[in-house]
Amino acid sequence: MHQLRKPYLLFLGGVSLLSDAKTGFGLRDWCPEDVIGECALPSATISLDLPKVTPNEAAARGAGSIVIGVASPGGQIPDDWIPTLVDALRAGLDVVSGMHTRLERYPQLVEAARQSQVRLINVRHADRDWPIGTGIKRSGRRVLTVGTDCALGKKYTALAITRALKTHGVKASFRATGQTGILIAGEGVAIDAVIADFMSGVAESISPANDADHWDVVEGQGALFHPAYAGVTLALLHGTQPDAIVLCHDPSRETIEDHPHIALPTLEEAIRRYIEAGQLTNKEIRCVGIAINSSTLSDTQWLDYRNGLQSRLNLPVCDPMRGGVDPIALALLA
Repeated sequence: MHQLRKPYLLFLGGVSLLSDAKTGFGLRDWCPEDVIGECALPSATISLDLPKVTPNEAAARGAGSIVIGVASPGGQIPDDWIPTLVDALRAGLDVVSGMHTRLERYPQLVEAARQSQVRLINVRHADRDWPIGTGIKRSGRRVLTVGTDCALGKKYTALAITRALKTHGVKASFRATGQTGILIAGEGVAIDAVIADFMSGVAESISPANDADHWDVVEGQGALFHPAYAGVTLALLHGTQPDAIVLCHDPSRETIEDHPHIALPTLEEAIRRYIEAGQLTNKEIRCVGIAINSSTLSDTQWLDYRNGLQSRLNLPVCDPMRGGVDPIALALLA
């Protein structure tokens, strides 16, 4: 499991698309106390609106790592990024990347890290052996965010639930299963980079036995209805043994994103299927709420949609970014 040195300097390279900088925005929004500032190349047109800080300045202010805050096309590091990353290594910062391509592929980075005795950290890759899943019940409580599709708010929902539980004085930990979540939490495992046989074992490892009143809030991945990513979702269901799930949904979607030939399930069907799958390792699993990405709805549309859905499903319905998830947190504790 990765352990990262905070605080971070966020590196944006020459980013020109907002969507390419989602890692940087996620860190800015969810762990601002761990972010010293941003640095970028002159060609960058996107900013996180953070203080502009050089690697040397960041090191002098106590930074532990420079984090690549963008996802470049194809997962490659462009040649013009290398000098800045080498400067960061020479300043004593670890370089942290969430891309598929390993940092060790770049000889200049390897040599600079060796000379400064700092680390190249690929948060998508954990170079260790993992156990297989056991299905053995363990102490503590767990909630997993699941979805009707991918990329519709499972991470943000899990972070918001963790924050809400802590506000109510409840012991809670966010458990990261993707690269941005790991950077926010400072630890975790990118479960989609784990060999399939060990994914449920990893899910057990990242949500270990704990105090009886402690909640692990596990970041979901994929979707049970996705033709490519259902396997990682099922492994998280079996390995985390969740006492509760929160279903995430985007009402603007009618089909799986980029798979127009596959219709989304109804929310009732999605809940039923998730409960059925989760019962293999926790017979008491239940759905405690619906988290909606309502970004395509006006205020009036959102209120009408939320009220109708709550009445239909008899569950709290929230948007983590539009009012928070306190009703779901309270349902979880009921």
